[in-house]
Amino acid sequence: MTDHQPSTTPISLPMQTLKATTLETAPQSQQEPFLVIDNVSKVYPTSGGGTYTVLDGVNFTVGEGEFICLIGHSGCGKSTLLDMVSGFRTPSSGEVRLQSNRITKPGPDRMVVFQNYSLLPWLTAFENVYLGIHSVWPDKPKAEKEAIARDHLAMVGLTEAADKKPKALSGGMKQRVSIARALALRPQVLVLDEPFGALDPITREELQEELLKIWMEHRVTVLMITHDIDEALFLSDRVVMMTNGPAAKVGEILEIPFPRPRNRTRLMEDPKYYELRNEALDFLYHRFAHDDVE
Repeated sequence: MTDHQPSTTPISLPMQTLKATTLETAPQSQQEPFLVIDNVSKVYPTSGGGTYTVLDGVNFTVGEGEFICLIGHSGCGKSTLLDMVSGFRTPSSGEVRLQSNRITKPGPDRMVVFQNYSLLPWLTAFENVYLGIHSVWPDKPKAEKEAIARDHLAMVGLTEAADKKPKALSGGMKQRVSIARALALRPQVLVLDEPFGALDPITREELQEELLKIWMEHRVTVLMITHDIDEALFLSDRVVMMTNGPAAKVGEILEIPFPRPRNRTRLMEDPKYYELRNEALDFLYHRFAHDDVE
């Protein structure tokens, strides 16, 4: 579970707010990229009367349908940044815009999948997915909502587990339910906050493959936090590497040139893969290594 999951929103259920009311129109006169993080800073007051700057002037843009991974040491503000994309937090300065509209609060056009699954334990897998659908589209016919829920459970391979409660599901199956619930809302942006961090390596690789297949079919825009360089290189179009906190910002952006669909074995035989991996390692463990000396 991430440190920045908002206490007022313990699960990744969509807010009962239509997209038209979740975004505030910004005065943009020309066409701009799909998602814009525009000079975003986040500053918190401290108990001593001072301030603590988590993010300082973060700038980057995301094209529609792109898969972006954010990577950086703990404390560099990755989750805080994605909370502002999700609408759980607001910038102290700067703004986040989706299709030229300023994000001011959560909405079903931006769905979040957390590391800790965030499923209601008293509901079945089907009921967890259905609840999200019903909260956004309460007026849809029940049969249509049920069909959407079952279709998305089938998409993540959980048709046979639809009537099981979370305690009867493995970690990988729980995360599949979370992904199905998020995608069932047909979001414009899927926010993934270390979704595979709690899983064993084999299950993690399986879900990476499944996530890529789903993304290839639906081309939803993805922003994903990971601490795993290999995961970032396998999944993403670009890797946004953050400098250390406090006052973190974008240090470097790696362009990932490998064609899709990607084959993990062939990818790891490509010399360019190790060139990019070494560049990321150098950034994280040399240029921006954590200084443990007090």
